[in-house]
Parts: sequence; C-alpha cells; structure tokens
Amino acid sequence: MHPILASRVRTLLYVASWIPIGVVLTQLLAHDKTLSYGEAAVIVVPMCLVYAFLCQASWYLCRAVPLQDTAIVRLCVTHATAAAVSAGVWIGIGFVWVWLIETSAYLGPIIDRYVGQLPILLFSGVVLFLLAVALNYLLITFEVSQRAEKKALQLDVLAREAELKALRAQVDPHFLFNSLNSINALIMIDPAAARRMCVLLADFLRGSLKLGSELRIPLADELRLTENYLDIERVRLGSRLRVEKDIDRDCELCMVPPLILQPLVENAITHGVAPMLEGGVVRMQVQRNGAGVRIAIENAFEPEAAAKTGAGVGLQNVRMRLKNLYNGDARINVDENGARFRVELQLPCDHS
Repeated sequence: MHPILASRVRTLLYVASWIPIGVVLTQLLAHDKTLSYGEAAVIVVPMCLVYAFLCQASWYLCRAVPLQDTAIVRLCVTHATAAAVSAGVWIGIGFVWVWLIETSAYLGPIIDRYVGQLPILLFSGVVLFLLAVALNYLLITFEVSQRAEKKALQLDVLAREAELKALRAQVDPHFLFNSLNSINALIMIDPAAARRMCVLLADFLRGSLKLGSELRIPLADELRLTENYLDIERVRLGSRLRVEKDIDRDCELCMVPPLILQPLVENAITHGVAPMLEGGVVRMQVQRNGAGVRIAIENAFEPEAAAKTGAGVGLQNVRMRLKNLYNGDARINVDENGARFRVELQLPCDHS
C-alpha cells in the first residue's frame, strides 16, 4: 500500500495539501472572466480531490522504474507519457463532472467555457503529476534509507549479542576449569573439603544458569552470586582468604549484567591472594555515585607472583562486555599502586 494512504493522518494531511492547489487553479480558471470564481471553484475542487488520488498511481510507476537503476531518457519518457495520460484522464473526468453540472442546470451551460480552459488544465495536470512523481521518489528513497538503517541496526544488535555470548562462554569454562583443578587438589589432602566444594560449585552453577540468561539482574542477585563464589574459594584457601565489604543497600536494586563481578573477584583471588603465602584481604565496596553506582574491588598482591600467573581473561572480558552493553556509558578503571591492585566499575543505575 502507498505509504501516504497507509495512515489516516497522512491521508488527511495529503488531502489538505491540495487545498492551496485548488485555490491556485480556481484563480487560473477565473482570471480571464470566462468563468466566475464560484463556477471555477465548483469545477476545480472536486477535480482536485479526484486528481489527488489519481496522482498516487505514480507511486507504483516509481517503484517499477527505480531512479538509480533507470536511464535518464527512459525516466523522462516514461513519466512524461504517464503525466500526459493522467492529465488527459483527469480532463475527461472533468468533462463528465461539468456535463453533470450543466444537466442539473445548476450553473447553466458551461461546457464551452470549460473547453476554453483545457490548455491550463492540461498543463496543470502534467505539472501536478510530475510533482507527485518527485514526491514519491523522495518517499521511496526515505523508505529504502530507513530499511537499510533498520537492517544495519539489526545486524549490529546480532553482532553484539554474538560477541556477548562468546564472552560469557569464555568466562564460564575459565571459572569451571579453575574450580575443578581446586577440587582435584583437595581430593587427596582434604576429601571433606573437596565434597563441600563440589556442593558449593553446583549451587553456584545453578544460580548462574538461572540468572545468566538475563540481560540485566538486580545488583543484589549479582552480589549473592559473588558470595557463592567466595564460599567456594574459602573452602580452598581457608583463613588465607579474608573478605571485607562495604555495601550501600540503596544500590541493590540497580540492574547490572550477570556475572560481571565474579571474574573480577576471581582475578583478585587468583592473581592476588592465592599466590601469597600469608593470603590477603579482598575488599569490595559498592556506593552510589550520582545517577550511577560505583563498585570497587581491591586486593593485595605481590608484583612478581602476579607477573608469573598472568593477567587472566577476567579484566579484558569485563571491559568488552561493558563496551557492548553500555556503548560508553559505563567504564572500568584499573589502578595498580605498589602492593595494592584496585578495579573500579562505574555503571548507570537503571532499575528496569
């Protein structure tokens, strides 16, 4: 269907745009006094309403003869011919209308006076049809542009979703492999701890699978997942792992990506606390920061030990996920100061 006729509002606006055209044509037909203004208006107004919709046939002609793919000569000949034919049909409809008026004796004999205005009507009909052609080419170009923009947006969304799935798939086995290695190490030296770690790992995976399919989850749920992970690490490290928390409860309803904190806490333990003989403290701080929420994770580390274990995939993974999810509205800052390593997330605090 024609885009103008597809909407009632557009149709009304389009019909209204023909009012000034009717006024101009009335002036043209009455300029030589052959027809009075009243007679010219009675003839022109119905003819304009008919021609307004007759000109919309040019939409289908424009679709059949694309502007970019058609030679200029063919374009000119096709639309000039169509304009002449349409103007002729319009004039013929005008003849019928004038005959009906004359038959009703409403205005008296005016067919001869109508015939005298045929050059003006023919020229006006051709011009109006060509203007409709130009309008329809603009509409088609706009439609193609919108379709291309929508397709590009869909492709961008699909690409982002694919990348996010790949990043999530990277985190899950990375954490799972580390946990299984820990369980394997505990089996010989502390079977009870290994069994407890298996139970905690099952609970954590169950929770992550439940919430991981969501694009956003409340920060409170993310903190619970992180606490489940810490329970697993406490079995492995015992008293060597100490955790300090400063959580602003007003932030718990903020929506965040699932499993955005676990890689950072894992990074703090794997590359910070675990390599140190005496262990260390992981500090987690959650505070409001204007319209956003600031989450900081800080841990002690030994630079030489950290260099041997490597940086892992956690930080890079989180960085890429934030880039894809927030389009620059979220950021991650890493600060290494002496024997302290601090990662700070700044996220918008959305509630939906």
